[in-house]
This record gives sequence, structure tokens and C-alpha cells, in this order.
Amino acid sequence: MLRGTGVSPGIVFGKVLIIKNEPLIIKKDKIKNVEIEKSSLLNALENSKEELMKIKEKAMLEMGEEKAAIFDAHLNILQDPELLKNTLTEIETNSINAAYAFQTVAEQFIAIFESMDNEYMKERSADIKDVSDRVVRNILGQKVVELSSLDEEVILVAHDLTPSDTAAMDKKKVKGFLTNLGGRTSHTAIMARTLEIPAIIGLKTITEQVENSDFVVLNGETGDVIINPKKDEIDDFYRRREVYMKNRENLIAMKGRESTTIDGKKVELAGNIGTANDISSLKKHDAEGVGLFRTEFVYIERNALPTEDEQFEEYKKVLEAWNTKPVVVRTMDIGGDKKLPYLGVEEEVNPFLGYRAIRLCLKEKEIFKTQLRALLRASIYGELKIMFPMISSLEELLEAKEVLHGAKLSLDEDNIPYANHIEVGMMIEVPSAAIISDILAKHVDFFSIGTNDLVQYTCAVDRMNEKIHHLYNPLNPAVLRLIKMVIDNGHQAGIWVGMCGEMAGDESMIPLLIGMGLDEFSMSATSILPARKQITSLSYETVKQLVDQVMKMGTVKEIEAFMEKMTNA
Repeated sequence: MLRGTGVSPGIVFGKVLIIKNEPLIIKKDKIKNVEIEKSSLLNALENSKEELMKIKEKAMLEMGEEKAAIFDAHLNILQDPELLKNTLTEIETNSINAAYAFQTVAEQFIAIFESMDNEYMKERSADIKDVSDRVVRNILGQKVVELSSLDEEVILVAHDLTPSDTAAMDKKKVKGFLTNLGGRTSHTAIMARTLEIPAIIGLKTITEQVENSDFVVLNGETGDVIINPKKDEIDDFYRRREVYMKNRENLIAMKGRESTTIDGKKVELAGNIGTANDISSLKKHDAEGVGLFRTEFVYIERNALPTEDEQFEEYKKVLEAWNTKPVVVRTMDIGGDKKLPYLGVEEEVNPFLGYRAIRLCLKEKEIFKTQLRALLRASIYGELKIMFPMISSLEELLEAKEVLHGAKLSLDEDNIPYANHIEVGMMIEVPSAAIISDILAKHVDFFSIGTNDLVQYTCAVDRMNEKIHHLYNPLNPAVLRLIKMVIDNGHQAGIWVGMCGEMAGDESMIPLLIGMGLDEFSMSATSILPARKQITSLSYETVKQLVDQVMKMGTVKEIEAFMEKMTNA
């Protein structure tokens, strides 16, 4: 048995297909005819462009426009003038073969991205590698492994799956993914969740531990993989899968039901999205709205800032899709692990405590105002709620609201309509904001608690640091007290309080949060129906008493033991 990182849930059993493209063996050769090599390069670029266009068309049909935009990024890499210019210079100056020249230049680009102190940008180096390998194979006349016409159902095993691999594959034949590499923000993980194909990444050496004749069991929720399972393990797999499938069938019955406890406490179950195309998944799982629209994805994977009109179209698309259901839009949360190279922001020693989110927006007010104007213009197409991230003081909140007011005045001057009443809220993810939440609540219409950062900042724990990861725990008594304080202060001021961090979709935490009086939960699409099923089985009065007992406890272990006892009771 192996264990990796499960990034897309599901339990599947199947035959292994290892993706090992023919190795690229490129020698540095001196050439006599420079023009022939230049022509070979240009032909390969054109062929690669045609291949990518076909893959993009297939991706649009099967995964939607937003996911297919990955291949716009690939096409942009392919047509990067610096890449072409530098390769031609290598060929002409050094009289070397096109394949070696192109790979040399591409590796320089890859090295730049890999050296960035940013997980997201590091993972984008895989896109450049994907494109460069395609071009080099076309120069050499080598065929890429074809995944669009598989003969049988398989579980794909690879060092890493490129976006091209994922988009080109026959979705009816691929039962799951297993890869050596990958992060939670990698395209492999994103596409696996989009396609709802079970996937486990970060297995390190899976390609060396299996062969094409092997069979594997994978559990995309736990991250467990069993290679060539024994009969009793296969029997156990079928039992687990049967339970899993029955649970899924039972969840369908939860569609259309209110998210209400047995004694009448109603909450709202909303979903988190990054783009307009994520809405289809939320609707499939019966979300009651959008609790977090991460607008930074409108800015990422671009070479320049999106215009007001481009942003307006994206926000309009989301609001129209939901019509009368609420859509909470978080303004640009760039910085930390989400940087935009074209902004030219200097590297920081501690970016998570640095120039990011609202801090960046209040310095770059024209960028901020452009986004707010686009949001206001889109507000007439649905029920928009605007939310400011990483507010740490009243001064920041008031300044952000002042910029929003200025955006409204500028639209008035241009005779551009916007909704008369738009709720304005803020995220509580900084301890200072939680502590003065009674003051902040007087100036907003709602709070949304961002537990990912709140836990990190409260406990002074870098959640990406494996050595101290055990200290990152939402059951830390200090975190729970802050959450309860925020909910109580919000309610005393007459505003609703939601949560959009990972904690909101954690079934072990939901009873506590219901007992604290949380009004809205925003989570990933696949967590919504399980959460509703759990909520409809809870008694609000009972879980309120549970909270009273937990608030008196002093250690995580004590709280965990108590919660486990309550769950099994």
C-alpha cells in the first residue's frame, strides 16, 4: 500500500497504463545549413499550434471554456517572440541543430519559473515543459502517446500528467490518475476535480513501482493506493465501493431540501468557485449560491491586467447563471502564494504577512477601482455581494469602502447603471479583525470567516511547513474562541456570518459551527450534499450545549477526544 495526496474523491479498481513518452534524446550537432534548421523549427511550431488548437476544441466541449483557456496559455508560450527570437539566435550564432537550440532556450524559461518562491508559479513551469516537449518531438518527427482513443478502461500512471494529456484523453476510458508529482493547485488536480475522476498525486515513485500488467485500487479521498491487491483486499474494495456508491445515491435525495436542523435552525450551503465554469458543478450538487468567488483567477495566467470590460463579462456570466441566488465576490486577493509577474511586485521575506490582498488594492487604487466598477456594472444581472479580503483594521475597511463609493460616483458620472442595494462585507482571517469584530460589524453587512489563514495567523504556523504541520489545527481552543467571538459579535450587530475556509466543509467541524450559530457555509461542490445530510440530522439545541462544553477545554487532544466520543455516541 502507498499513500499520496488525494485530490479528487472516488474509489476505483483497474488496470495500469503507464504514460512514458518516447525519451527525448537530443544531441548538440553542428550544422552546415542554418536555413534548413530554421525552417524545421518554424514547421514544428506550426504543427504544434495545430495540435494544440485541436486539443483546445476538445477541452472546450468536455470541460468548458475556462479550463480550455489553459491551452490559450500554451499557445501564448508557443508564440512568445522571445522564445522564437532566442532560438533563432542560438541556431544562427552557434550553427547548432534546431531541436537542441529550442530545448536549451526553453530550459532557461523553465528554470526562471522553477526558481520562483511561489508554488503556483513553480507549477506553471510544467506548462512550458509540456509545450517545449511537443515542439521538440515535432522537430524530431517523434509521436506523442495518444490518449484520445484508448482500447480499454485504465488507471493512468505518470510522472506527471500535462494539461495536454488530460484534455486529450478519452474520459470514458480513464477511471483514475496516479502521479509521482503534483500539488493541489496543479492542472492535474484541477482537471481531475473538474472531470470528477478519482486522483492521487505526490506518490513520488509510483511509475517505478507498477507495470502495465498490474492492477491497482485507489481511494481518491484518503490518498491510498494498493498495487496488485489480494483477494481479501479486492473483496474489501468492492464492499467499500458499494458503501461509497450507496452514500452517493442517498445524497441525491438531499437535492432540493432545505439545509435545516431537526429543530428548525436553517443555514445556507453555498459553494466556492474560481471561474464562471465552476458554476455547473455547484448546480449539479445543489449549492444555494456562491459563498466565495475567488476573483484572482480572472488575473492569473495572463500577461497583463484584465480590462474593466473583460472583468465585467466574467462577473456578469456568474451572476446571470445564479439569477436570484446570492453571489459573494471576494475582491482581488493577489500576493502571498498568488503573485502576478506583470505587476512587478518585489520579492518579500514573508509574503503571507506582506503586500497582498486589500493592502495591495489600497496602494494600487486604480486597479482596485477598475475591479469595483466592473463588479458594480455586473450587479444588475444578479444578487451581488462584495467582500474585502484580509482586513486587519477599521482604517483599512473604511478606506476600501471609500474606494467603492468613488467607483459608484464615477459610474454615476458616466450614466452607467448598477444595483441600488449591494451588501458589502469583509473576510475575518486576521486575529486583529476577529478581536475588534464588534467594531467592524457596525460598518458591514456580513462577515465571512476565512479559516485557512485565521488558523495560520492565530497559531503562528506556516501551513506549508511539514515539520510543524501538526500545530496547524482548527480545533486549537484559541481559534475556536475567535470564531465564536466573531459569530456572536456579528449577530449582536444584526449581520449574518458565513465561513469560506476549508473548515466549512469539514464534517467533523460542522456540529460545532452549527452550535456556534454560523449562518452560511461555503465549500467545494462535492461537500455540499454530505454537509446537508449531516445538518438535517443534527439538533441545534444539542450542538449548542456541545459548544458550551468545548469552550471550557484547553487542549486540542481534549477537544478531539470529546468530539470523537460525541460522534460515536
